[in-house]
Amino acid sequence: MSETLSVSAIRNGTVIDHIPAGQAIRIIQLLSLLSRSNPIMVGVNLVSSRLRKKDLIKIENCHLSSDEVNKIMAFAPKATINRIENFAVSDKIAACLPSTIRAVFVCPNAACITHAETLDTLFHLKQEGKKITLTCHYCENICDRDHVEVRV
Repeated sequence: MSETLSVSAIRNGTVIDHIPAGQAIRIIQLLSLLSRSNPIMVGVNLVSSRLRKKDLIKIENCHLSSDEVNKIMAFAPKATINRIENFAVSDKIAACLPSTIRAVFVCPNAACITHAETLDTLFHLKQEGKKITLTCHYCENICDRDHVEVRV
């Protein structure tokens, strides 16, 4: 039996690995990757010894900003983010869950002022174990990260 890669290697760019299964599409929306011209490879529900199942995103010829890297942590707090040069990992990028995140999520509270005014949403993030909760800065609505829509 031969070993094969499920997703091909990239020469230069960024690899976001160990994304919890089902979160890759949300990260693609978050980073507006579909509006960029960079080739993107996505693996969904791949076998993982650490997570059982994981997602993976490879973005050719693109290096993420520290702000983009930290935003990813809202969806994948244990993700590994690697810079690739000449098919090899040149840098492992450290990230941390930001305490706040602006203009990324839509507040699920229909009565929130962000739906009536032209305000950027602002959420305070909190992680307890594996669960990440968001609290709207304006209406103080508390919601689970998995139940909040990403602003496109």
